Amino acid sequence: MIYGAMKFSIGGPLKLAFRPWVEGLENIPADGPAILASNHLSFSDSFFLPAVLDRKVTFIAKAEYFTTPGVKGRMTAAFFKGVGQLPVDRSGGRGAGQAAIQSGLDVLGRGELFGIYPEGTRSPDGRLYRGKPGGLARVALASGAPVVPVAMIDTEKIQPPGKVVPKLMRPGIRIGRPLDFSRYNGMEHDRFVLRAVTDEVMYEIMKLSGQEYVDIYATAAKRQIAEAAKAQKQAQKEAGRTGS
Repeated sequence: MIYGAMKFSIGGPLKLAFRPWVEGLENIPADGPAILASNHLSFSDSFFLPAVLDRKVTFIAKAEYFTTPGVKGRMTAAFFKGVGQLPVDRSGGRGAGQAAIQSGLDVLGRGELFGIYPEGTRSPDGRLYRGKPGGLARVALASGAPVVPVAMIDTEKIQPPGKVVPKLMRPGIRIGRPLDFSRYNGMEHDRFVLRAVTDEVMYEIMKLSGQEYVDIYATAAKRQIAEAAKAQKQAQKEAGRTGS
């Protein structure tokens, strides 16, 4: 009931204001469990995709969204629960990863749609990064659910970093045909199989999105970008001292 109310109050105006275009809606199963594996360009991805679907889709979100103290924190937690997101500790470690996997299996066990971002975090520059095999592939093989590749398009242009007011423009969503990995039944602990499954899904997302693919993890790319920015700032600081 809360999800329906949130979808009506948020999804309706979202579609009216931004008019997202969608291709491949027929590839979403009408019923039964399925995994929606999407690229991740913007915070808004988790809102645009559910807004265009008739079925409920549940994503995992970092636990901090649910544990922040104060009135604002409680309102944020209520909002994320209302739009169908589950708290998962992303601080790292086997326990955190297993919690994410179990959350996905619980959703699929109820015959619902489970949404996941294989890159593990938002792309820092609009390119598509290497998928992490620990979540998507393990959930897919353990559940036997089909994996539906999804490409979010131009959502990062709506509200770039540092911009408070979103830009009114039409983002796009391309939904590919479901992928069946039943040939790997019982091999969810084989790291080579996990890598193969993940890479196959990422390849389909790349074809749908048209993004440039980078064969490193997005988290590593973010560290490189941050280190480069820090080095540049330090160089400018040193140049200023020298000039003075």
